[in-house]
Amino acid sequence: MIKSLPKVLLYTLLAFFMFGIFKTLFSQGDSQALRDALQKKAFLVDVRTPGEFASGSVPGAVNIPLDRVEQSLDQFKGKGPVVVFCRSGMRSSQARDILVRNGYKDVVNGGSWENVRDAKKSLAIKK
Repeated sequence: MIKSLPKVLLYTLLAFFMFGIFKTLFSQGDSQALRDALQKKAFLVDVRTPGEFASGSVPGAVNIPLDRVEQSLDQFKGKGPVVVFCRSGMRSSQARDILVRNGYKDVVNGGSWENVRDAKKSLAIKK
């Protein structure tokens, strides 16, 4: 019984870890928080690579790749709500964590850039 306990604990931890990865990979962010931020004219930040950004993004967004977010914190000052997004929501989740760790409070993980684009379009249609 005691010898099998470490295996059970290991498998349980592994399951929680994998669930977290899948949740992050397939999450499209908090849709209500995204809509609220967009209505407040959020600072839109695409954290994909410059090449990905050049292939299409949300109108009005700026490109600050994930590996440059921490070095670019000054660009976020005084911007009000911030919406970060990428291809799937994984890099934007990491970008959001970096910003929150550095004192930014109103940061939303928008998920994929298409999700943010569509949310922005739907708000424009409702006006």
